Amino acid sequence: MPRPLWRTLWHFTLSQVAACTFAFAVVALLLLSRTLPLAQWGVPRYDFLLLGCLLVQLILVTIRFETMREAGVILLFHLLGFFLEAFKVARGGWAYPEEAWSKVLDVPLYAGFMYASVGSYVAQAWRRCQLQVEGVPPLRVQAALIAATYLHFFLAPSVAVRLGVSLALVLAYRRAAVTFTVAGEAHRMPLLLAFVLIGGFVYLAENLATALGAWVYPYQVGGWQPVAPAKWWAWGLMTTPAFLVVSALKTWEARRSLGVLNSRDAAQASPGEEEGAGIHQV
Repeated sequence: MPRPLWRTLWHFTLSQVAACTFAFAVVALLLLSRTLPLAQWGVPRYDFLLLGCLLVQLILVTIRFETMREAGVILLFHLLGFFLEAFKVARGGWAYPEEAWSKVLDVPLYAGFMYASVGSYVAQAWRRCQLQVEGVPPLRVQAALIAATYLHFFLAPSVAVRLGVSLALVLAYRRAAVTFTVAGEAHRMPLLLAFVLIGGFVYLAENLATALGAWVYPYQVGGWQPVAPAKWWAWGLMTTPAFLVVSALKTWEARRSLGVLNSRDAAQASPGEEEGAGIHQV
């Protein structure tokens, strides 16, 4: 008997909330940084955010909410995000106007955790919803497309360049689909739609983050304004590197687990079977 739609949606919502734990923690830290008297304590806000993000990561790994490999994914995206932030800040794309001890190249080190939140979400959602992907191009093609997608952010991307990258991704992933499990029932959606939806949620989160002073776009210097809708497009593209890295990690983990199981099966074979096999070979 099919499960009621409301129950499926409820279980799906719970799994998504759990997958967003790290992202919610970052938003909570931003709220705290605006309410606590950090200036009176002599603690720069950006440094408070960095220490808070590191503490959250330590807690999640300690209680085994995250695996060490998932923490490694977060670190990778932190580095990718930081290099992109440093480049964009140097070009005047946006700014971090407050002083901090943990600023490098005018970018506070906590900033990379914004990108790491996307990687954390994908990794958590993959495990919790038992994601499976089909119809994707060969790994070398994916790697080339993801590299092109990431590197194009370092250019002054015109609409034509971004449209070209987007069309290449659409052609490569047009047949790709992702299967996910909610409360024991499998569901399926086009992978490209997943990219668009994740990009939309990150865009909404970016509006909240800028409203809380995480960073400032030039048009927000005189007062907060909604983030330009084109950022939805950009975040949709930025989702693809996160997906590829997590996909490669999970594929490797599955193959490693299968190899361990096969080794255990071989080790647990009865002595009589092994001995008989040896006599038969002779």
